[in-house]
Amino acid sequence: MNILEDMNPQQKEAVQYTRGPLLILAGAGSGKTRVLTHRIAYLIENGVKPYHIMAITFTNKAAQEMRDRVDQIVGFGSESIWVSTFHSSCVRILRRFIDRIGFLNSFTIYDTDDQKTLMKQVIKKLELDPKIYKERALMSAISSAKNEMISPEQFEKNAGLDWNKKKISQVYYEYQAELKKNNALDFDDLLVKTVELFKQCQDVLEYYQDRFQYLMVDEYQDTNTVQFQFINLLAAKNRNLCVVGDDDQSIYKFRGANIRNILEFEKSFPDAKVIKLEQNYRSTSNILDAANGVISNNKGRKEKKLWTENEKGAKITFRKFQNGFEEAEYVTGEISRKIRNGECRYGDIAILYRTNAQSRLFEEKLLIANIPYKIVGSVNFYARKEVKDLLSYLKTVDNASDDLAVQRIINVPKRGIGATTISRIQAHAAESGTNFYGALLEAQYIPGLSRSLSKIESFTTFIQKLRTQVQYYSVKELLEHIIEETGYVKKLEAEDTDEARARIENIDELISKVVTYEEEEESPTLSGFLQEVALVADIDSIDSDSDFCLLMTLHSAKGLEFPYVFMAGMEDGIFPSYMTITGDDPDELEEERRLCYVGITRAKKELVMTAASQRMIRGETQYNKVSRFVHEIPRELVELGREKDLDRDAFVNPRQRFSNNVSFKPRQFTVTRLEHLEYNVGDTVRHTKFGVGEVTDIADGGKDYEVTVHFDHAGVKKMFASFAKLKKI
Repeated sequence: MNILEDMNPQQKEAVQYTRGPLLILAGAGSGKTRVLTHRIAYLIENGVKPYHIMAITFTNKAAQEMRDRVDQIVGFGSESIWVSTFHSSCVRILRRFIDRIGFLNSFTIYDTDDQKTLMKQVIKKLELDPKIYKERALMSAISSAKNEMISPEQFEKNAGLDWNKKKISQVYYEYQAELKKNNALDFDDLLVKTVELFKQCQDVLEYYQDRFQYLMVDEYQDTNTVQFQFINLLAAKNRNLCVVGDDDQSIYKFRGANIRNILEFEKSFPDAKVIKLEQNYRSTSNILDAANGVISNNKGRKEKKLWTENEKGAKITFRKFQNGFEEAEYVTGEISRKIRNGECRYGDIAILYRTNAQSRLFEEKLLIANIPYKIVGSVNFYARKEVKDLLSYLKTVDNASDDLAVQRIINVPKRGIGATTISRIQAHAAESGTNFYGALLEAQYIPGLSRSLSKIESFTTFIQKLRTQVQYYSVKELLEHIIEETGYVKKLEAEDTDEARARIENIDELISKVVTYEEEEESPTLSGFLQEVALVADIDSIDSDSDFCLLMTLHSAKGLEFPYVFMAGMEDGIFPSYMTITGDDPDELEEERRLCYVGITRAKKELVMTAASQRMIRGETQYNKVSRFVHEIPRELVELGREKDLDRDAFVNPRQRFSNNVSFKPRQFTVTRLEHLEYNVGDTVRHTKFGVGEVTDIADGGKDYEVTVHFDHAGVKKMFASFAKLKKI
């Protein structure tokens, strides 16, 4: 094939520039994936061995898409090219060399739920008040530190006389010590430990520098400090680094992304070549002009302007409603109308919003209208109780040092090993400096366990037997053996409820996942399967062939595209948020504007924006003005439902902004806070309207507890505990 065929001049230049640092500023829909894959093919055509090429992106979905395209274009030898995410790349490196920095190569990867469980244990061990030191806040502080390559020692030093930060540094020390004891890494550690490995072991770094002589990085605007260091270390020797990104789509500051990495690329590499891809192949001209009108208000950006040869297309539709109910009703009605008229499939439509809490009204209306939908960001399949239980068995077999996995399953299904027994085993483990499973093996020497000794020995014998079978059993056989021996499914079958049947279906799906993994992997292993499961993200589960509407936050929509997009909640106080508007940091507002730009450019054919005059937020009726981002769209591009929905004069200058003041109506009622809850996270509860579900989160909302429940049929709901009146089953 002709690699440069049907490419515009800028794309051709980017493909052919192969020596030295290169920054490709790729606007939304400008064909960056095509450029990257064809650049790889061009390198190989010009004598570069596939073995020496590495391409990194952020999501498994994006990596798989690139992998498929590379395989199709390159053909023979493409399997030698590393095409993967940052985390997957680091896992491959660490599986081989992490023993050089004090870990076992069979380390476990902790997901968010595992981290929360571990953090709760750390808070308890340090005797901190959980009402003051919440696990989410501590996890966020530690994650931010790791993203900036700040060690516990440096964190403590930076804390100075700040008493609160000193407490966090204690938690950081203990959290890392527990991870090390469990031979486990969290997601941030995957990168941090790889950078540590490179810095401490020069021979390992040189091995990978010689291996990856041509390095390409997608979505460079989303990189944080530790990712920046990882890339720079790999590229330092050969300097053939090509980064692709769009500063206008940098929206992950809250995850540690540093927009300076792309804005100051030429400072890090003074001899860098810069190529702009500004021709858009995705959207209509009106949609692009609207996006340009909004993003041009940002000051911290590299100058560029999207354009297209596509048709002008429909204007941006803006509708304003009295309240959120009317807004959701309108969107649902428009979807039904489009389907009735044969304009599109359900799968062509996305509803985007700023926060997850906004999904509730849309869910209710879509259910009533019998419109199939899926929420991106709802309870992850691998976070469901029955799936986590069985995965914990597999984790224990693979890495018995993982205390969280062992403690989760020691009494699942119930073996009569109670909380007192577990506490004594934990105390013995702490005193003897061993892990929890090691303490179980020494149970006969622990005082006060005589009644439970036979049950503990039965458990450890079962695990030891499984560990000897790993080399003879496939992962599927091992999982089925665990299910059979524990009687997990038989117990659910005996319950004979809708909930139990749904759980059995999830277990069947887990077995199917194992089979798929073993069929696709050349050398399948238990560690490999657990690694693949740990690195799955919500966005990776989206099937482009499935016919249902997608509901998601604007952050989740990054990288996706849809013929028809609804952007809901376009109000000052919602988007941008009230905190952003009233805050002192102008960078926060610029990031919100970039998020709006991302939302607009997801649309290919039609974009509808909606707002409500009043909206119920945390039990209060809130009155907001129309979002300033709507007013920044040139007036001639907008079609209004009613002229009075917007002040026409506000469109004279697209840069004109409304006042920062957001008015609120006084509360219409008071929330009566419950003193205590009869259920905890993980419990099964019943709601009078939504039926049976599992509690996935309980947060102290100040006025009352905010309970998040994943219902079997109604999906994810957030409710005040006093209103929900949930009954534990």
